[in-house]
Amino acid sequence: MSRTIRKLGGLILTLAIASFVIFAAMFAAPGDPITFLVGSSEDITPERLASIQAQYHLNEPLIAQYWHWVTGVFSGDLGESFKYRQPVSMILASRLPVTLGLVTYAAVLICIFGIGLGIIAAVRRRRAADTIIVGATTLAASIPAFVLGITLVAVFAVELQWFPVAGAGSGGLNRLYSLTLPAITLSLGALAIISRVTRQSMVEQFDSEHVEAARATGLRERFIVRDHVLRSAWGPIITMVALVTASMIAGTVAVETVFGLSGIGSLLVEGINTHDFPLVQAVLLFMVVAYMLVTTIVDVCLPLLDPRIKQQAVTS
Repeated sequence: MSRTIRKLGGLILTLAIASFVIFAAMFAAPGDPITFLVGSSEDITPERLASIQAQYHLNEPLIAQYWHWVTGVFSGDLGESFKYRQPVSMILASRLPVTLGLVTYAAVLICIFGIGLGIIAAVRRRRAADTIIVGATTLAASIPAFVLGITLVAVFAVELQWFPVAGAGSGGLNRLYSLTLPAITLSLGALAIISRVTRQSMVEQFDSEHVEAARATGLRERFIVRDHVLRSAWGPIITMVALVTASMIAGTVAVETVFGLSGIGSLLVEGINTHDFPLVQAVLLFMVVAYMLVTTIVDVCLPLLDPRIKQQAVTS
């Protein structure tokens, strides 16, 4: 119980610090918010400037502005976009499905191919297949996402015309088809990480006592791998999959920009370019909360998958 309370307290403290840093960083950026709110109009009067300052609380101290913003966040009010003159929550809601679809697609790819390649490398350790997989995944992890995305667009969208150049499709299978190249781009670096973690976790289990005991009973190797090695290696694998998936939300910034997707990542770039402070603050806060939420869920659910973790938590 005390461990849960400590984790909850740490989560709240981290979120409070992160939200303040996000809010304060926007006002530390070059430029005056009033300049972007007023625009280039020449008939702005002092009364109009004062009205804008009062409307957006720009005439108050930073702490007071932060308090207005954070209390609004708790009530679902993320402010109004400087550019679109619409509630930021509505804009985020319209862009969220594309980003969640892209991240989910990429997560499926890293689970299937990342874990699959890691299993093959572990089973064939110190053989040709292991060397090829480790080398190929290391090379894949070294390619920047935007370089890979541009290359995939040039080859498979422009030259071969197998996939659309840009856009997320209209929905259903068409959206799945349109998000294939972006999902591959987003998942490739993460796939390399997952495959290496899977390989390392399984290799450690191959030398454990319970695996040696299973071999002594004459059990076939494939059953040893499935029931003893892989089952005991799931903890680190699932943890890394969750961490990588949560971090991919931030990785959508480059991928959505390259492929012209109207998601959260491209919205962040757009907000930065137009100095739309409420929009940028909301997107950054969403990314932080999403990461913390995913990691917390994994921290809670992992003991259910690995009883040894639960036993360690109880003894501590």
